[in-house]
Amino acid sequence: MNSSAVEKPSKIESWLLASRPRTLLAAVVPVMVGSALAVSHNKFTLILSLIALLCSILIQVGTNFTNDLYDYLKGTDKKDRIGPRRVLVSGLISTSEMKMGIVTVFGLAFLLGLYLVYSAGVVILIIGVISILAGLAYTAGPYPLAYNGLGDVFVFAFFGIVGTTGTYYLHLHEFSLLSFLIAVPVGALTTNILVVNNYRDIEEDREADKYTLAVKLGKKFTRFQFVNSIAISYLILFIIYFKYDYTYWIFLPLLSLPIAVILIKTLRSFEGERLNKTLELSAKYAALFGLLFSLGLIL
Repeated sequence: MNSSAVEKPSKIESWLLASRPRTLLAAVVPVMVGSALAVSHNKFTLILSLIALLCSILIQVGTNFTNDLYDYLKGTDKKDRIGPRRVLVSGLISTSEMKMGIVTVFGLAFLLGLYLVYSAGVVILIIGVISILAGLAYTAGPYPLAYNGLGDVFVFAFFGIVGTTGTYYLHLHEFSLLSFLIAVPVGALTTNILVVNNYRDIEEDREADKYTLAVKLGKKFTRFQFVNSIAISYLILFIIYFKYDYTYWIFLPLLSLPIAVILIKTLRSFEGERLNKTLELSAKYAALFGLLFSLGLIL
């Protein structure tokens, strides 16, 4: 039997691969932290957070599908890429199937979001529509964000500020300085996942005319950006403690500091495929920080 035939994943496995499941923690954390703040204010409705979580995951998957499609069409993704396998360049999913997948996933996110609009009003509709459009604009359209050094801004804004404050708004129907402050570490550490990805792919992206922030500003700046995002995330804990009525539990995320140190060291030491493990650990670190942060807010 042909070994390549055995190794070829099924269509369901191919779609799971295209969804990039290891990145989906980035969609979970903002909803988790925003919900935790709502719990700390005794204004929490489980069904709202569950639907918000589904919408967030679907938008993340839709963004990943769009990224896969347009990186393939632009010739950025190649079979010998150093990052994880991509389904289009591998021939596992066709362009027409991927286009249908994008429409389906974003469409489901919009339909589910209508319940949130019914519950919390037109502000949520605006947030949802802009989030979907931004997910498409990440790699599609006349000025793709990821190709023009704006991918980091997109992730920080939508998987940090918008996702976290939007979740909080669902429960209390208001925005606040505190909801913005708790969103900053979420956005910063989620963005760091992309930072590692772009740091690893600097040479490939430069050859493909994909001008990420890492390509534009170089490795030294990218390492500084990574460390700075971690430092700001821990600094926010102290600001919240001294400005708001929270106990020492708010410092629970400090338990994640050893992982932060490991990540900083590996980013300085590793190159190429070895950074795939750093990328995976960055996602787990962001999730752990978010979980500890959520517990701190509640306790």
